[in-house]
Amino acid sequence: MRPGNASVAVEEPSPAAPEDPLRAVGRARFERSCSVPAAFFEERSDDVSRACWEMARRFSRGGRLLAFGAGPAGASDADHVAVEFVHPVIVGKRALPALALEDDLAERVRLLGSADDVAMAIDSRGDSPDVQAALAVAADRGLLTVALAGPGLADPSRWDHAFVVAEEDPWVVQETLETLYHVLWELVHVFFDHEGLL
Repeated sequence: MRPGNASVAVEEPSPAAPEDPLRAVGRARFERSCSVPAAFFEERSDDVSRACWEMARRFSRGGRLLAFGAGPAGASDADHVAVEFVHPVIVGKRALPALALEDDLAERVRLLGSADDVAMAIDSRGDSPDVQAALAVAADRGLLTVALAGPGLADPSRWDHAFVVAEEDPWVVQETLETLYHVLWELVHVFFDHEGLL
């Protein structure tokens, strides 16, 4: 055989081993936990900024945050966000007045809410009658209404700011809403750092 005409054996690539099912589930879940919040904030960043500006204006006039949620998870989130505002985790950020409401939400908003306050509702399903009733009372009393909700929120236009995560996985919805209320907290303080904007 002349040089240059020698045949070369080409190795066929071995077929890839199938991915471990447990790893595949974990990978898919992780990807969803990253892609849903990323898409949400990409789409709603201007609305989030506007809500924070309006919240900061209410706080600057002496208003308070009244946070409440649906079920144990929503109540826990309401507790969490209220603590974030009252006890800032970043040194130098001002403490802002906040209450977490539990049980008989509409009546508590009626008793405690005033026109300079902010009512923040957290409902990962979006269809809690108690939460909707409390938001309705808040709107009637002139509070700024901020709804953080899952796909079941029937009429988002009823509230000043409604942030709906249109995702069927309740854990991904809750993760996104938790990220959102931390962003709301942080951006409120950004506006306080630029008080000329208030």
